[in-house]
Amino acid sequence: MTDDSIIAQFWERSENAISSTAEKYGRYLMKIAVNILRFPEDAEECVNDTYYTAWKQIPPDHPQKLLPYLGRITRCLALNRYDYLTAQKRNSDFTVQLTELEECLSQPETVESQYESEELSAEISKFLRSLDPEKRRLFVRRYWFSDSIEELASRFRMSESKVKSILFRVRKQLKRHLESEGYQI
Repeated sequence: MTDDSIIAQFWERSENAISSTAEKYGRYLMKIAVNILRFPEDAEECVNDTYYTAWKQIPPDHPQKLLPYLGRITRCLALNRYDYLTAQKRNSDFTVQLTELEECLSQPETVESQYESEELSAEISKFLRSLDPEKRRLFVRRYWFSDSIEELASRFRMSESKVKSILFRVRKQLKRHLESEGYQI
């Protein structure tokens, strides 16, 4: 089933929209949620919340690309769930990923900084486009999809130390790039 036909089902308020979405993108959404939350039960709940959120937002939203639209919803929900779950304890795998990027990025603190956040996002995208494809894929898989170092080493057929080294260098490049563009890091 095509994305356009799934979106049309949402617009028609057909309950088949949820099952079509789950069939086509369920595994992808679970991967994002599990990588952040680590527990399949929490991830499954997060994915179900994604379907519900999509149901509430389409319409009026009409995403041009359904996969990243759903991925972003899942990631946001998983991060919120992560914050909730780690109020008392820590998921060290994901915490490590967040601290790796801490020195490169500052987080927006107020609603007024949304514009600055969008500008920063555009600058990061510009930086990522300047990288060679392998480094870009490693970076995105680590910091968007939350893949572990072990998963990345296996996927890219390289040692874990090489993956860590590449990611370290890319983070340093990102930091220098952002500083050169006037961002205070």
